[in-house]
Amino acid sequence: MSELEPEVEDVEETIEADNNVNDTGSVDAEESEGEDDGELEDAAPEEDSMLMGQTEEEPNELIECFKKDDKEFDTRVESDRSRRFDFLLQQTEIFSHFMTSGANMKGGSPVKLKPGRPKLKKNDEKAKLSAVGDHRHRMTEQEEDEELLSESRKSSKIVTRFEASPHYIVGGELRDYQVRGLNWMISLYEHGINGILADEMGLGKTLQTISLLGYMKHYRNTPGPHMVIVPKSTLANWRNEFERWCPSIRAVCLIGDQATRNAFIRDILMPGEWDVCITSYEMIIREKSTLKKFNWRYIVIDEAHRIKNEKSKLSEIVREFKSTNRLLLTGTPLQNNLHELWALLNFLLPDVFNSSEDFDAWFNTNNCLGDTSLVERLHAVLRPFLLRRLKSEVEKKLPPKKEIKIYVGLSKMQREWYTKVLMKDIDVVNGAGKVDKMRLLNILMQLRKCCNHPYLFDGAEPGPPYTTDEHLVYNCGKIVILDKLLPKLQEQGSRVLIFSQMTRMLDILEDYVIWRGFKYCRLDGQTPHEDRERQINDFNKPNSDKFIFMLSTRAGGLGINLATADIVILFDSDWNPQVDLQAMDRAHRIGQTK
Repeated sequence: MSELEPEVEDVEETIEADNNVNDTGSVDAEESEGEDDGELEDAAPEEDSMLMGQTEEEPNELIECFKKDDKEFDTRVESDRSRRFDFLLQQTEIFSHFMTSGANMKGGSPVKLKPGRPKLKKNDEKAKLSAVGDHRHRMTEQEEDEELLSESRKSSKIVTRFEASPHYIVGGELRDYQVRGLNWMISLYEHGINGILADEMGLGKTLQTISLLGYMKHYRNTPGPHMVIVPKSTLANWRNEFERWCPSIRAVCLIGDQATRNAFIRDILMPGEWDVCITSYEMIIREKSTLKKFNWRYIVIDEAHRIKNEKSKLSEIVREFKSTNRLLLTGTPLQNNLHELWALLNFLLPDVFNSSEDFDAWFNTNNCLGDTSLVERLHAVLRPFLLRRLKSEVEKKLPPKKEIKIYVGLSKMQREWYTKVLMKDIDVVNGAGKVDKMRLLNILMQLRKCCNHPYLFDGAEPGPPYTTDEHLVYNCGKIVILDKLLPKLQEQGSRVLIFSQMTRMLDILEDYVIWRGFKYCRLDGQTPHEDRERQINDFNKPNSDKFIFMLSTRAGGLGINLATADIVILFDSDWNPQVDLQAMDRAHRIGQTK
């Protein structure tokens, strides 16, 4: 992996998910938590009625069905929560801290007991029999039936364990560590626990998730509804992976403009002839009123660090959805600080991680990573519901990643513009007067533009007439190096990914590769969904003639599989080094052989 840098230093819910369990996965007619059952007829807004072509008065049978579903949710939530707490407490004594503090805050949550005759404790039972002079106890028919049902329930809780790739995975076979990952997720499901699959990027989190949903359909007779929330760039890849690995799962994609989405919701989503709905973060925000009507089985969020800020709009919306289970996928569970990790844990287990203040205080999140004992305590807390494997540990055949930093000098034009930027705001640079943070950040951004290419400034490019020739190269130190590097890489049979933070920089690079005659693809935040899919397929297809794939780091650095490339060039670095690591791993993943 190569990184180009100038010599001048370049200085980003509550599951109160109630862990709701709904065997039918039916559509919920309520639009908000505050509405009671008697107002169901008014729950759907006018736009939804127009969308689905329904009248204001719904059939009484449908309303009764909705009421029944809500009652099932209410009655099973408490038992599911109790089962989850029992499992967590068995894992580690550390959870007692969270449980106790949570109970003190909430005053404890009452347990709904099943109506009927209370069972006597063994000691009470013996005392009662002694009192009547009879040491025998003959079970009544009702007691025997209850015992048989209890044994039946216990036997039905036998957890499935796979020793090899499941039969419903038909596009190939799971690797050993992926089978172990599937077993781990099944164990979480059986105990009512939500989890984070945090395998290093490139180890097949998508396939492991598909195998879990296949298990739900083939072994638990629970085909859905499930929702998978992914970056826009990976929508097509997720759908293709479902078709390739587990075609028995009916996966649909919610994407497109308003008219397309309306037709999709009316003709496909609401009739319910599907198992998994794949959609993007943006669609979650735009179609939240429709998606909130469903009682989801699994909600899966890919690149889950997108909800690391619990106050963001996306994070708030996904916390409003009803679901039985939630699964987060991220190759970077810890990016900036432990509070972001708490936000993910709170989304998964709000009953346990209900107080960010307690979490921050207990782990002293500002300097936790430097304290060995605190790190060990954190590992113990995370062990039950976070699984992370590294490529170096499980993928011995994957070639090691090599990182090379190339320090590049500025061209004459770049030095001139660099000086102009500094002299324009010399008072801020020298620290005279009150420091204006925004002005400093603006200066820093202008200096970054200068280090990338002076033509990013209006008036820097010679012309008119504007031409694409040698001046595009010799006026930028980075492109001078790139111009020497790319022909050699092409000669040795390599294929290259070039990432940049700036789409206008991609415009300049596009002019350069056209001038040099290199075959290329391009993807940035403005690329339509259909074009993204086509560009990725064109680059990855066998014997593709595409030599370069240019991508904006934010749009193309998440979830895309471009393992057919073996060289990654970071033209400029992101503020967050984790974003650069994600970009590198678009190529350094399973399937890479060079």
